[in-house]
Amino acid sequence: MYQERIILSPKEILEKEFKIDTRGFRPQEVDKFLDVVIQDYEEFGRIIKDLEHDKKEMIEDNIRLKQEIRNLKTKIELLSENSDNDSSTTADVLRRLSRLEKVIYGKE
Repeated sequence: MYQERIILSPKEILEKEFKIDTRGFRPQEVDKFLDVVIQDYEEFGRIIKDLEHDKKEMIEDNIRLKQEIRNLKTKIELLSENSDNDSSTTADVLRRLSRLEKVIYGKE
């Protein structure tokens, strides 16, 4: 994805050979090559900045989702406890009702 935005590879930089004039390398050729290297470095900087921004967003999403999971687990536990209490309460009420019916209708 990011590779197409970069012009030079490390190998191309390493293997770059400049033509030699009577006084050394041709300055224009070196300047053009360095311009391309600078362009790549600027692009790397933009890529790093984009990736750091994406990373920050993902960390924030992760924190938010973990909090949501904790909240949902708490709600599930509360509902489970209430369900257990409701069923035990219902069972208690049915037992009491049964005892009252026995007392009232004289089946004891």
